[in-house]
Amino acid sequence: MADAGHDDRADGRDETPNERADRNWDELLQELRVMQTGTQILTGFLLAVAFQPRFTDMDELQRDVYVVLVALAAVATILALAPVGMHRAFFGRRRKPDLVRIAARIVRIDLVVIGALTIGVTMLIVDFTVNRTAGLIALVASLVMVVALWLVLPHVTRGAARPGPAPKD
Repeated sequence: MADAGHDDRADGRDETPNERADRNWDELLQELRVMQTGTQILTGFLLAVAFQPRFTDMDELQRDVYVVLVALAAVATILALAPVGMHRAFFGRRRKPDLVRIAARIVRIDLVVIGALTIGVTMLIVDFTVNRTAGLIALVASLVMVVALWLVLPHVTRGAARPGPAPKD
């Protein structure tokens, strides 16, 4: 992910601050595209669930989880669109480095929300279709996978990088 807090000059790139901001903005847009697609799919699924005949078969906990997941889907969508709205507000004002810095933070927050949303949807589906115990196992397994792949793996691979200046995003 593009990280405006790092000094990209240390990676040997010969670019101006504006070129770096343009490159980082392009990378953030690619990440946002992936995030928006995933969020749209999960949101569509959640919205369709309420109109299914078996929706009324959900117990109180499942309905509560469902409402929380719909709220998380809305928050994820709003967060994913925020950098685009900011780009419109900053357009032509020579504020791209500010935009990149703020958008990178928003993307990090959105990843947390999308992670929680994905974990919750997985738990809800398994809980409803199998049973509560299986749903809790799915919740823990999903949480472990998200933490392992999104936090631990990048940390471990960053530490295992070859000596010398680390490439920056």
